[in-house]
Amino acid sequence: MSRGGARESLFITPEQLEEITKVFQTIDIDGNGYIEANELGKALETVGIKIPGHEVREIVKKRDNNIRDGRLDIEEFKDVYTELKTKYDVKDKWQSVIKSPKDIKEFRSVHHDEVRHSVADEEQVAFSNWINSNFADDPDCKKYLPINPETHDLYTKCSDGILLCKMINFAQPDTIHEKAINKGNLSVYQLLENQTLVLRSAQSIGCNIINIGPEDLRDGKEHLLLGLMWQIIRIGLLADINLQHNPNLVALLMDGESLEDFLKLSPEEILIRWVNYHLRRSGCGRTISNFSGDIKDSIPYIHLLHQIAPNNLGVSTSPERESDMENRAEKMLQEADKMNCRAFVSARDVCKGVYKLNLAFVANLFNKFPALEATGEVVDLGDIEETREEKTYRNWMNSMGVSPYVYRLYSDLTDGLVICQLYDKIKPNCVDWKKVTRTFKEKSANMERIENCNYAIQLGKQSNFSLVGISGKDIYDGNKTLTLALVWQLMRAYTLSVLQQLRGNSDPSTANIDKEIVAWANEKLDSGGKSGRLTGFNDPGISDGQLIIDLVDAIKPGSVDYGVVKSGQTEEEKLENAKYGLTVARRAGARIYALPEDVVEVKSKMVMTIFACLMIVALQDA
Repeated sequence: MSRGGARESLFITPEQLEEITKVFQTIDIDGNGYIEANELGKALETVGIKIPGHEVREIVKKRDNNIRDGRLDIEEFKDVYTELKTKYDVKDKWQSVIKSPKDIKEFRSVHHDEVRHSVADEEQVAFSNWINSNFADDPDCKKYLPINPETHDLYTKCSDGILLCKMINFAQPDTIHEKAINKGNLSVYQLLENQTLVLRSAQSIGCNIINIGPEDLRDGKEHLLLGLMWQIIRIGLLADINLQHNPNLVALLMDGESLEDFLKLSPEEILIRWVNYHLRRSGCGRTISNFSGDIKDSIPYIHLLHQIAPNNLGVSTSPERESDMENRAEKMLQEADKMNCRAFVSARDVCKGVYKLNLAFVANLFNKFPALEATGEVVDLGDIEETREEKTYRNWMNSMGVSPYVYRLYSDLTDGLVICQLYDKIKPNCVDWKKVTRTFKEKSANMERIENCNYAIQLGKQSNFSLVGISGKDIYDGNKTLTLALVWQLMRAYTLSVLQQLRGNSDPSTANIDKEIVAWANEKLDSGGKSGRLTGFNDPGISDGQLIIDLVDAIKPGSVDYGVVKSGQTEEEKLENAKYGLTVARRAGARIYALPEDVVEVKSKMVMTIFACLMIVALQDA
């Protein structure tokens, strides 16, 4: 029996476990499977426990026993729950945190019968309606639509992976080559191939897919499928909420705030600024600080819609006169419908302050009607625009489940916490968390962050990284060149650690590993009857994508449709081949984060990870 199962049987009755699971999933407002200190703090306030933020952080720190990442998983939360329920005599008050039973479905996990998972019907309804709206004109999706949001239809329709592939491409266009998706009358093997493609592609755009397998998606495991869907939708909705895509966001800078400080804001924080910007201009006298309690009465939404809607749409503030909250919310959404922006939330979701769905509602409004006036200030995008390399590293980190989520590579690494988490995931228990400060004191915060970064550099040296001339202060300062040097070695170490475990060699720093990967690739190509050969990771022959395609076919014979493969004579054909090659590689199970452009331009670092990941797939199949 697992550790969790043993603890459940000793200390927690089935009824208590059911209550704990409901509380956990309700407090976990961002749906990432963990509870952050701020999420726990909000839940405590709901049941009448008002304690300082530093005490909440201490509670989390005390019980954060597994991977010490400053947050709680379900097992760690059980101890917190039991302690708080006794210490503060909250007893049945936790029930006020839990969503009403009529809004929750329950089912038993097939893996652990003693654990119940709860799924909020509002998410099922919202995601079903979103799919119906966005894919109605896609010929591949017609046979699945419309999805009935009130039944199990969503999980059944997603069982072959095609709708999920479409969702990923909607969130991050061209992630998946359409012709690599298995369609038609699928065998069980082809269906699972599609779901493997879904998971590896979702991982490549920054989704955390830990503990989700292709069989889970095929079988329609509700909590896993909805969790993955939310990550995909969220990534797509928030992708353009930054200065790179919306330079007019400079209008949201506060007095005395530098552009550098503004760049440190998360998309959620920017959206709150954006809402308040328009509320101030409306003169309604309201501002918000969250997408839950502050919007329940719909008044902020009513004035936001009136401010951002084009005049010809006739959007008004008339819903404000409605005294009933739910009726007011419904009338507000009717105004949003005039803008074709009635999405994600129902009137009831607004009144209940459902965080995820209200965040999605506002993000969708921003993407369609930002309504920000040009300030005349010229924004130098040179230092703002995210490079492909930075995006690849950031997606890799987020797929590893680091906390907090990394939105901007340099500023989000300056306290050393994410870097230390990555070390711990690459080589479990290598981090002495007693040496890491996770709650920073106001007067000494800068020094504590630098000390964390110094420790991160020390861990790198212990891992035989090449870090000559790199100090913790460089990471704290956000030095781009030196930060990238460290992050690349972390990503390389992760890839090679997986490879070494499969090869029965625990030393990921083997000097000849690159040569071994090249030798393996050529041997596999030869045994598969392929004529191409790899001379190294900077081999110009890689640029047309055919070596990668041939290697995938050698590993999984018959998996490549060579009718799709181009001659590779032009840059466009090379890029198409690269997209197809990476897609079929992911469909085979490769954890590839590199982009097609990396192949065409033969970026040797990223190319190395592609071949290493294919070698991992071959060893796993052996």
